[in-house]
Amino acid sequence: MTKVSVDPSGTFLKLETATGTYRFHAIWLRDNATDPETRAVGNGQKLITFSDLPSETRITDARLSGGGLQVDFDPEQKTLTYDLECLETNAYDRAQIGKRGWTNAGIEVWNDALKSDVPTGDFSELSSNKDALRIWLGLVTKLGFGKITNGPIEHGALYKIVDLFGYVRETNYGKHFEVRTEVNPTNLAFTGLGLQAHTDNPYRDPVPTVQVLYCLESSAAGGENMVVDGFAAAQRLRDENVAYFDVLADHCARFEYAGEEGVCLTSRRPMIELAPDGELIGVRFNNRSLAAITDVPFDKMALYYAAYRRFAEIIDDPAMEVTFRLAPGESFVVDNTRVLHARKGYSGEGTRWLQGCYADRDGLHSTYLSLLRSTVLEAAE
Repeated sequence: MTKVSVDPSGTFLKLETATGTYRFHAIWLRDNATDPETRAVGNGQKLITFSDLPSETRITDARLSGGGLQVDFDPEQKTLTYDLECLETNAYDRAQIGKRGWTNAGIEVWNDALKSDVPTGDFSELSSNKDALRIWLGLVTKLGFGKITNGPIEHGALYKIVDLFGYVRETNYGKHFEVRTEVNPTNLAFTGLGLQAHTDNPYRDPVPTVQVLYCLESSAAGGENMVVDGFAAAQRLRDENVAYFDVLADHCARFEYAGEEGVCLTSRRPMIELAPDGELIGVRFNNRSLAAITDVPFDKMALYYAAYRRFAEIIDDPAMEVTFRLAPGESFVVDNTRVLHARKGYSGEGTRWLQGCYADRDGLHSTYLSLLRSTVLEAAE
């Protein structure tokens, strides 16, 4: 049975439900009100500034009514109603996660055991079926990458992949770049050499958060694509040696790219990036673009390099990788803040031509959440 009580100070209330007991501050409740004077009905954006709310906001009474929670506030003398399910979903009175490097509940880390379950969607179905697109985007959100088959074999077809969820992010490489053997290449990606698993463009700030690679020709021997879950690698490092994990998370590396005239891109970010509460939110790993490390104190530099070496060994471990070969008309999408990608070397005979481009994860997540919300609303009708 749901119960509600107000603290004598009026600064918070306590809500007891079947799932738990949660406390909510008066100012939090007032700030998160959904009445039409506080938020626009059409888009939910706030119509008031935070300074419009009295600093002495307090609760004078609260009661359950009509399946919701009614709360009386002073000094505004205002009564507002809250959805109980929404309050439970957004409850912040929970035990904090203490172990650094934790991941959001919507993320699933993986290793080579995923080989038979690579999230794959058919291009025609994803383009015409919103349910299929929602499911595929959900898997990409959870696992950090996904593959698409049966796409058109034509120049620029990768733009149609991005159109499924967002917008192309243009860089100094243009709207897209070609991945095939070149004479005097500006980037080692444009050779037949194998490439260690890496995240792309760590020298950018902000880094491109989504990468798309699309195959147009593939008759050369080798050249298989590989992906590695950087979050799984970081957590494995933490579980093996917490000092290694901490030193890579606590100090910035520097990355640089100046391979073209008029271009000098630099960034300063840790290889393992954590939110203030310890959530694992990003990995930047690219040995080709690592500049001199200058942000680690002398007494920790040896530890830093030992941690860097072990992190690289974990990333290179075949037990961490999923390998697949792209045929013409196939592509894959990776979350470039999490999933490292690699390529095995390939011969100079035959052809291998991929096109690549960047997009942003916020567009992918927005499309997924919008489709998910629509599905929930349709089911409720």
